[in-house]
Amino acid sequence: MKRVFHIMDWGIFGLRSYNYILLLVHIVMANELSPRLLVNVVWLLAAFIIPTLCWFPQLRKNKEWFILFELLLGGSYYIKSFMHAEQLGSVDYLIPSLTIGYLLTRKTAWAMPALLLMPFTSMLFGAVTWDVALGSSSDNFLFSFIGLWVSFIAKAYHEKNKLAKEIDEQNKLLTQYAAEIERMTLLEERSRMSKEMHDTLGHSFISLIMSLDAAIALLDKNPILAKEKLITIRGLTEQNLDEMRDIVHKMGEEENISLVDRVEKLVNNFREYTGTVIRLTLNGTEEILRFDVQQSIIRVIQESFTNALKHGKATEIELNLHFNPSTMRVSIRNNGAPLGKMEHGFGLATMKNRIEMLDGTWSISSLAVTGVEVRFEIPLKGDKLYAEN
Repeated sequence: MKRVFHIMDWGIFGLRSYNYILLLVHIVMANELSPRLLVNVVWLLAAFIIPTLCWFPQLRKNKEWFILFELLLGGSYYIKSFMHAEQLGSVDYLIPSLTIGYLLTRKTAWAMPALLLMPFTSMLFGAVTWDVALGSSSDNFLFSFIGLWVSFIAKAYHEKNKLAKEIDEQNKLLTQYAAEIERMTLLEERSRMSKEMHDTLGHSFISLIMSLDAAIALLDKNPILAKEKLITIRGLTEQNLDEMRDIVHKMGEEENISLVDRVEKLVNNFREYTGTVIRLTLNGTEEILRFDVQQSIIRVIQESFTNALKHGKATEIELNLHFNPSTMRVSIRNNGAPLGKMEHGFGLATMKNRIEMLDGTWSISSLAVTGVEVRFEIPLKGDKLYAEN
């Protein structure tokens, strides 16, 4: 981005330098050596060099002083030349006007009226007609406007790249957030699994070991009692196997965790890691859905949150879950940028497919003033959607 600005600065600077050098060559070639010629040469050199002491690409950026000296030195030479031109209208101030427009700031807005009035000033001291002054004034204004337009394009390009950089940083933040959530979920699952294994199976395995030691000791002394011990150990082993299967089943299906609990956990994590304001509203009574059904709903809500922050730069999100016996309705609203020309990329297509696989409907639309709303509805019919009791 800096390279683009430097190219534009050097381009404008080069045009201005070419203009003054051309004027110097012209007056030197067209006139014989005289005091008047020396004055004009010194005047033009001052008009060319002194403003560059205030603005020079990549070195000096005092635009206000540049414009002031340009108008005082270059502008005065233009007025003098305009008054005494052999052909009225043959003298112009176009390239300096372009440079002034390019470097214009709020503090130097007065330069625009000055450019307009300079040709009319010549009417007070020379034989300059109204129509010639008006034509030169409009030309100066036009070129200054072109310079202002070029500056505006450069600034707009800069803002675009700045915004792209911010979006890239936000994407990195979201990626870190997703990775952190995944890491925390994995650690939490590992911790829960280890606790479940320890609490449920630890005591049983210790009992098995002790019983086996006792049976081994009885094999020679009392084989009948040892056999009874082994039968008891086999029953305990079957019981432990059933408990293991139950643990694996619960880990796979998450039967005891409701959708609302998982949504609240997602909301809390998103608040913590992004600082986004999220308001959660729950209506109706939830029946425990199967884990894979919950997973699809969670993923759609999570993707909606991510898109609101990533693409819309939202700061507030409203999540509404409405349960009734026949359907479940979800609405995710945000205050981010409205939708432009919407293209269903991978993320939106995945969200839509997840809901349609549950025989539901999904939509996304802009709100009346600002923001975006994602809505979906899932029919709660049949036993396939619910977890086994």
